[in-house]
Amino acid sequence: MNLQTEDSVLVRDYISGDEKALEILINRHNQRITSFIYSKVLDRDITEDIFQDTFIKVIKTLKKGSYSEEGKFLPWVMRIAHNLIIDHFRKNKRMPMFEGNDDFNIFSVIGDEKLNAEKQLIKDQIDSDLRTLVEELPDDQREVLIMRIYRDMSFKEISENTGVSINTALGRMRYALINLRKIIEKNNIVLTN
Repeated sequence: MNLQTEDSVLVRDYISGDEKALEILINRHNQRITSFIYSKVLDRDITEDIFQDTFIKVIKTLKKGSYSEEGKFLPWVMRIAHNLIIDHFRKNKRMPMFEGNDDFNIFSVIGDEKLNAEKQLIKDQIDSDLRTLVEELPDDQREVLIMRIYRDMSFKEISENTGVSINTALGRMRYALINLRKIIEKNNIVLTN
């Protein structure tokens, strides 16, 4: 029987100079961290870059002796990856990427972010239609959907506010979306412009 060494032991071993311990940690959590990063950035090269940057930060923190989250290695690494993903999107918003060619149009890069009057009317109508549809949902599903979509609450927060488990909150959200789709299809409603 092959017992797996705890992450906290491997972290301690690495800090003590055992380079192999870090390799084991990286191999153990590679798939989970890579999948998490890819699910956010949807680009293999960027995923690899962020993964490498994540472990560079991990190594620096461990070598400095600043790591204090004993036994919670993976959540700590995931937080680092999450922060680097946010940094990536912030950096790319400030520095838009575009392919240079002869037909370059500066207005395609610096376009007006505000909606014109027609698009605003359409958006307002869609929002109004959607609110009406949400009102048709059963109370428990409507409550979870409103908390998640309109109040931007996490499922943990929803669970705490409604007094149900996280899995129940997730199930209610799933059924709310399924029921919304059914209502939309039944009434031939179009929610796009």
